[in-house]
Order: sequence, then C-alpha cells, then structure tokens
Amino acid sequence: MRRVLVTGGAGFIGSALVRLLAERGDDIRVYDNLSTGSAELLEGMGAELIEGDVRDVEALGQAAEGHDVVFHLAAGTGVLPSIEDPFADFDLNARGTLAALWVAQRVGAGRFVFSSSNAPLGAGAYPASEEKPVAPLSPYGAGKAAGEAYCSAFQGAYGLEAVAVRFSNAYGPRSAHKGNVIPLFLKRMLAGQELVVYGDGAQTRDFVYVDDLAAGLVLASTVDGIGGEVFQLASGVETSLNNLVSLLAEVTGREPAVRNEPARPGEILRNYSLIDKAQERLGYVPETALDEGLRKTYDWFSATGAAVAGS
Repeated sequence: MRRVLVTGGAGFIGSALVRLLAERGDDIRVYDNLSTGSAELLEGMGAELIEGDVRDVEALGQAAEGHDVVFHLAAGTGVLPSIEDPFADFDLNARGTLAALWVAQRVGAGRFVFSSSNAPLGAGAYPASEEKPVAPLSPYGAGKAAGEAYCSAFQGAYGLEAVAVRFSNAYGPRSAHKGNVIPLFLKRMLAGQELVVYGDGAQTRDFVYVDDLAAGLVLASTVDGIGGEVFQLASGVETSLNNLVSLLAEVTGREPAVRNEPARPGEILRNYSLIDKAQERLGYVPETALDEGLRKTYDWFSATGAAVAGS
C-alpha cells in the first residue's frame, strides 16, 4: 500500500484521481484549501482531508510527512485571471509548485507528479508535444512553465523523481463548479440560455474525459525511469467549438442559440496534443470517446440538478 498525498485533491480532477487511487487500495491524504474544491467530492473514498494552503510550507510539510508519492494539482487556474493579476498567479502556481517540490524532497517522497497544461507552449505549439519549445502567451502559461522547470531542477539537484504531465481540456461529471467550456455550455443549454462563443468557433481544443486523465496521472506515479520528464495527457483528438456545440445538441436533444463575441486576448486558437510518448512510455490509453463522455457528463448534470446556469 502506497501512502499518497494529493494537493488540490478536493477539486474536479483531484477528486477523480482520489477515486482511482482509492480503488487501487492506496492510503490517501488530501491537502486542499477548499477555495474551489469541495469536501463533498471526496465522500465515500476513505481519504483524509487536511485543509491548508499549498504555499504554507510548514503545514504542507507536516501533511506530507511519511508519504511515498505527492501529486501536485493545487493551483490557480485560468488565462484571464492571470492576465488581470499576474502576481497572484505567480504566487499560486510558480511559488506553490516550488513549495510542494521542496516539501516532497524534504520528506523523502519517491515520486512527485506535477499537473501542468499546454499553456507553456503558446500559439506555436500546434499540435502540442513534449519536444516543442516553451513560449507562453499568458502569465498562467509562464507559471506552469516555471513549475515544469522546477521539476527538472529538483530531479537534477536533489534526485527527486519529479514528473510533469500536461493536461488538455478535462471534462466529465462533478464539474458543475468549473468555468471551462463543456460544463458552462451544458449548464446554459439545460437552462434554456444561449451559448457565447468567442471568435468564429473554429478554434480547437483537445477534450479529455476526467477518468482517462486520472488514469494517466496514476501511470505517471508508477512507471520507473521517468523522473525529470514531461508527458502530454490528452485524448489526442482535435475538436472545434462548432463541432462541440453540434455534439452537445445531439446529446441533449436541444438546439442552442449561439452568440459570437470577439476573440479573447491570450487564448490559443488551435490546440490538440500528440500522446505518442505517453502511450509508449507510460502505457497510457484514453478510453472514452467525446460523444460517450459528453453523454455521461450530461446525464450527471441532469440527475443532480446541476443544470442551473452559474450553479
């Protein structure tokens, strides 16, 4: 039985990871300030929850003592908030990741798994891959790039097996509190409200079902010989927002009204990830097609009454 610490484990992706770790029989402790996460997402999993801020090195160190693996998911999220307040984004992401790495190596953890994104790659990384140069377009991307660099540094300087995994756009059940496109669109459609698309809708994303992402995280914590490396975790499929709207209409049986607004600054126009390295080195295989995942997500929103816009 491994002893596992998950920072940000009460969030959408973090709680999906905790569910999978619990099924494996791991001993799990979650460290979360509950600013966006919820203790309700952890109910029935047998995980211990400690409320705290990842930037509090002393408190985090006490929580991490005796743990074999640290998953670091606690972070500030979003391009636009980072543009509005880059200092807060730096504090949450770059400094927060440094604190988590420092604690992990101090307590003797054998593996550290950092949750990054494609944001460090900027607009020139189409498709996203581990070999592309880092060139972020936003402070959020810069913070994630700094976290990846610190993982490499801690591997080299301290021998901590730190692995960075880049998420594409995660979706799935239990995401009502999220502000990204799929839960936002679902809530508005089920509330009979119009959808707002920034730009012409031709922009693309790689939508990965949250359980597939959690499985990739577990693999990144178990496979030997990958310390200091970066892996893309995604579906490997490029989907435009216009196609997403069409799929959501099929799944929900509702034809939404769509209003187009000007494109937002700092956002990547086209993006999907090459997952060859994760498939070959980790054995990662995303199993949930987008239409199937959207239906599972829609069923959850409908069953839980989470369809009220803004809920």
